[in-house]
Amino acid sequence: MDTKDSENVNSSQSKQSAISEGELTVTGRLVDASNATLYAHVIHEEQEIICIYKPVAGERPLWDFDQGCLAHREFAAYCLSKYLSLDLVPFTVLRDGPYGKGMVQEWIDIDESIDLSEYFSQDRDELRRMALFDAIINNTDRKIGHLLPTVSNGLFGCDHGVTFHKDDKLRTVLWQWSGENLTDDEISLLEKCKQGLTGELSEILSPLLTGEEIQALGNRVDRLLQSQIFPQPSPHWPPVPWPAF
Repeated sequence: MDTKDSENVNSSQSKQSAISEGELTVTGRLVDASNATLYAHVIHEEQEIICIYKPVAGERPLWDFDQGCLAHREFAAYCLSKYLSLDLVPFTVLRDGPYGKGMVQEWIDIDESIDLSEYFSQDRDELRRMALFDAIINNTDRKIGHLLPTVSNGLFGCDHGVTFHKDDKLRTVLWQWSGENLTDDEISLLEKCKQGLTGELSEILSPLLTGEEIQALGNRVDRLLQSQIFPQPSPHWPPVPWPAF
């Protein structure tokens, strides 16, 4: 690692430490969100780091996600993305804030030149990775607006509170690879996930998800490895979230 790379890593670690431990100040609210979604910031090296703060106390009960909390699922999605080296979820922590414990996630500035209504349906490597990630975590709500393309040609996803359900409920706008064969790299990623669920990954997820949900995660990975194709829309429920944006 050269000096510049080392400096970037140290800067990122310092920034993440500030998000994890710095004083969180709420500055606004995303009023269209169904659960309390608050704009907040921490001060790091005299700079303001913008975050999204979702306190558990502000969650609206959901009949089909009646165990655990949405904040834990958001954090579990980040942990899995990090474990698999996908880098698809912004830095996320569980921590205390002005309204109690909740999920705090780094704010991502998107590339404003990208038209999301066209972008989401394209055949792009980063979107394909997101589609596979959503199949693994059983994302029930991958909307177009939950895709965050960056100016550096990267991609993040947000709003992972309704994931990891024990029943298959994949709902997404990313169906363009449905039925296509998985690549060798994608199969290797699934094998890494399967192996992790016998050890370290299971230990990471156990405080966040139920035993049934972790078992269902393993079953989904096994099915993907057996079929070696991308999932296809189910005829038993709407495969696209509504509204799609």
